Amino acid sequence: MKLTEHISSGAASDEAIIQLRGVEKTFAARGANAPVTALHEINLDVPRGAILGVIGRSGAGKSTLIRLVNGLELPSSGSVRVDGVEISALEERALRQERRSIGMIFQHFNLLARRTAFGNVALPLEIAGVSKAEIRKRVLPLLDLVGLSDKVDRYPAELSGGQKQRVGIARALATNPKVLLSDEATSALDPETTEQILALLKQVNAELDVTVLLITHEMSVIKGVADRVAVIDEGRIVEEGATYDVFTGPQHATTRNFVSSITGTRLPEHLATRLSATPSAGKEALVQLVFKGEGAAQPWLSVLTRKLDVDLGIVQAKVDHISGRPFGTLVVSLPDVAKLPALLETSKELGLETEVLGYA
Repeated sequence: MKLTEHISSGAASDEAIIQLRGVEKTFAARGANAPVTALHEINLDVPRGAILGVIGRSGAGKSTLIRLVNGLELPSSGSVRVDGVEISALEERALRQERRSIGMIFQHFNLLARRTAFGNVALPLEIAGVSKAEIRKRVLPLLDLVGLSDKVDRYPAELSGGQKQRVGIARALATNPKVLLSDEATSALDPETTEQILALLKQVNAELDVTVLLITHEMSVIKGVADRVAVIDEGRIVEEGATYDVFTGPQHATTRNFVSSITGTRLPEHLATRLSATPSAGKEALVQLVFKGEGAAQPWLSVLTRKLDVDLGIVQAKVDHISGRPFGTLVVSLPDVAKLPALLETSKELGLETEVLGYA
């Protein structure tokens, strides 16, 4: 069931509903430990109606960033705004009120063991003083939305991990939030369940016009759900943009490392260790070809072989879809290194991006 009768409407736009400007967060010294700066000069916009993923390694500052958005942490300096409201400037009572427009789902579900699925989803409404009749009117459609209409009276111990997370999503939506924050919400789930939860988040985003900000250390999660991605490394945003653009043209070393395992641009370890930067007798050139858009489905190996009259070996190849658009990589070996300039020039003429990975 679509909950449009319960959700305030608003078309998606490029307007930023979440804005971070010049945000720094330093945690005070504890004992003999020096102060720790978790975030440095963070500037980030989350467009209204979008799904933006923040990816980074453990300790990169992801969790601190998301806790700033709902006021669980306050910035040491800078500005954090949600729908025009300066979160860090709110008194506790006003902050509690504002949090009703900011839903939160967690890695380990955070459900109350002695409450049923219905009771867990109803909890934030009870705290807000909503009547029992209105609570029922709100909770049952939400449980239907997340696929748990038959689990209304089940307790968390009777639910699978994916079902628990569905309850968590329904609970986060109970107060009609404008924004949904996801803190590693799929990290404790198996791959199949992860796909289901990501599909649910996309459904929530599309049907309820709820902006989603999620943090993760898994690039496959970003690929599966996010419109935009921001890469955080050592407390700094090092790259940000549309998911397709970042996946197909990563600029920062951290980003390239993240996307390589997803896009097929990472060589097998046994081959990578044999690569040298300069040609020598008996070694073949390894060249990576990148093709985007509709051209990803073209038989590029046959085209290049015929045009150049060369033998090209396939080292690895992958064609995938990112944000609904095709993207492919092909790593070839070229025995006749003298023909490498011609291969690079012809590939460029055909609109392919190329990179000489080395010689092996």
